[in-house]
Amino acid sequence: MRLNNLPDVGVSFGDKIFHFLAYCLLTLLWFSVFLLVFNLKKKKAIYFAVIFAIVFGIVIEVLQDTMTESRALDVYDVVANTMGALLASLVLWFKKKLYIKNF
Repeated sequence: MRLNNLPDVGVSFGDKIFHFLAYCLLTLLWFSVFLLVFNLKKKKAIYFAVIFAIVFGIVIEVLQDTMTESRALDVYDVVANTMGALLASLVLWFKKKLYIKNF
């Protein structure tokens, strides 16, 4: 997959910002699944969402290094993924009320 046509954000670590935001969103989505589908308590749902997101990010990076020839493991991607997951967990932890619409 080539990302040559994306706009330049003027940051040398632009892809790290994307990783950070993507794993923030991934953690929020996992949290919603654990809270609403599996009916876990808020604290446990946050814990599982963060663990799943971090482990998923590490597994993806290792697979990129071992299963492809054009991609390599990037420790900074793992750090950005972890920081995104942790920020999402902090927001969820300190949020007093969650307004989630059930369908």
